[in-house]
Amino acid sequence: MRIVITGASGNVGSALVRRLAQDGEHELVGVVRRPPDDDVLPAMEWVAVDLTDESDTPALRAACRGADAVVHLAWGFQPSHREEHLRELGVGGTGRVIDAVVATGVPHLVHMSSVGAYSPKRDDAPVDETWPTGGVPTSMYSRHKAAAERLLDALEVDAPDVVVTRVRPGIIGQRSAGSALLRYGLPALVPAGLLRHVPVLPIDEGLVIPMVHADDVADALARVLGARTAGAFNLAAEPPVTAQDVADVLGARLVHVPSRAVRAAVSASWHARVQPLDPGWIDMGFAVPLLDTMRARTELGWAPSADATSVLAETLAGMQDTASSGTPVLRPRSVAGGLLRALRRGPVSRRREP
Repeated sequence: MRIVITGASGNVGSALVRRLAQDGEHELVGVVRRPPDDDVLPAMEWVAVDLTDESDTPALRAACRGADAVVHLAWGFQPSHREEHLRELGVGGTGRVIDAVVATGVPHLVHMSSVGAYSPKRDDAPVDETWPTGGVPTSMYSRHKAAAERLLDALEVDAPDVVVTRVRPGIIGQRSAGSALLRYGLPALVPAGLLRHVPVLPIDEGLVIPMVHADDVADALARVLGARTAGAFNLAAEPPVTAQDVADVLGARLVHVPSRAVRAAVSASWHARVQPLDPGWIDMGFAVPLLDTMRARTELGWAPSADATSVLAETLAGMQDTASSGTPVLRPRSVAGGLLRALRRGPVSRRREP
């Protein structure tokens, strides 16, 4: 199959490229803003496209022409103080991918949605794919994921011949995403090594979130592509990750701090440009439901190979070691490099990477 993957050099994209390359029977095309070096991922075609730029539409359509499927993974997390750019990339970019799929007659679109697209939970009972996808209103990420779902709803009505698959995973982790996660969540001045010396974790003890390994998400995507199955699929590993799990992996003592107080601290430091994580992530973390993955298990034959606590431990270890894979998205992170970029182009929460 000819498979076009937007965001192919990112956290999930790199895992999917590795997974599909193992089959040795696919023609892979990566659509990214910054193509990686040739030796970073398995050999494939790379096309440079900025999904926020309307003038790149011809290049996007040329990449999609003749494809058996398009897997849309591209999304943005920074700059967190420029919501208009993040929306243009996430929602606007999804719209441009949909337009390219329809214009070039691609028969299958696989969209990377998220647990963040779901409306807030009522309790900790896992929800299936029929749970409303209204998002968490105070989270930029969640609002944009929910808006992208509305574009897919319209596509299913307007182009019934296109098979539309939505994958809704929990928090996705892997070791090589460590450096990227540090850039998204910690100030540039904070050395990664400090994560090895966290004596106290001040967070609401009621935190519980679904988590899954990037390789297991890639396996589910490969199964969806092979079966050309429509609809939505939840993806998560057991058991759900709790605040105590995070404290245990960090070797820290959990100190209960109500989520409202945690949010207030994150909000104040974000507005003061001290750290890049916007407070909507706190709101979403305490609002997203746990996931019932029965449909993926029964219809795709999917089962996660890594349990959620192992994924958490691997991901946090990757952050402590500033792990990377060498792609522009998963590049190494260092305090010196972060400071140099901040001096040249401003803080990551405001700038747009070249």
